[in-house]
Amino acid sequence: MVLTQQTQPGWPVVLADGPVTLRPYRRNDAEAWSAVRLANESWLAPWEPSPLGPWAEVNSPAAYRSFYREARRAAREGHAMPFAIVLRDENRYVGHIILGNITRRAFGSAYVGYWVDSAVAGRGIMPTALALVVDHAFGPAGLHRVEVNIRPENRASRRVVEKLGFREEAYHLRYMFIDGAWRDHIGYALTSEDVAAEGGLVARWHRFQATRA
Repeated sequence: MVLTQQTQPGWPVVLADGPVTLRPYRRNDAEAWSAVRLANESWLAPWEPSPLGPWAEVNSPAAYRSFYREARRAAREGHAMPFAIVLRDENRYVGHIILGNITRRAFGSAYVGYWVDSAVAGRGIMPTALALVVDHAFGPAGLHRVEVNIRPENRASRRVVEKLGFREEAYHLRYMFIDGAWRDHIGYALTSEDVAAEGGLVARWHRFQATRA
């Protein structure tokens, strides 16, 4: 369902599949965002850019205001599509996924970054969210290629892209400053041609789940 007053192709938008809903952030998400971030410091901190201050400070409800302003600005300028991940039946905020560094014209690409509450990890929420974002990128957003870059040690995140059939393409040495050092990353990618014949990535994910049922 596409909302009104689009600021770039395919945005703003609400995406949903099963219990998972992706929607733009709202001003009143501060408390929920902060609570999940604070409860997941040990789960998230090793994989994220080193924070500019204590975890409790940079993930407080007050800090959310800066996060929210930056998310809205990036979306308005066409650089990103930041989504809150919500469990629809529980009306519960559980994570974040962003289609970022959007480049159009001949390149037609973007990267995806994401995290999810450890309390709901393993329930298929993150693969569903990623599949929704990729299908949206290749459809209404008009992009051709989506990349995901993950530290080799982050097995949980790598399993997400591998379940969805992302192609491993590169090994980036000292790619990003994370957890106090420049860390290597593995580069994964998909292009629209990779999933077109299957009816999209959500359809591929559903078939994968059916084989494990």
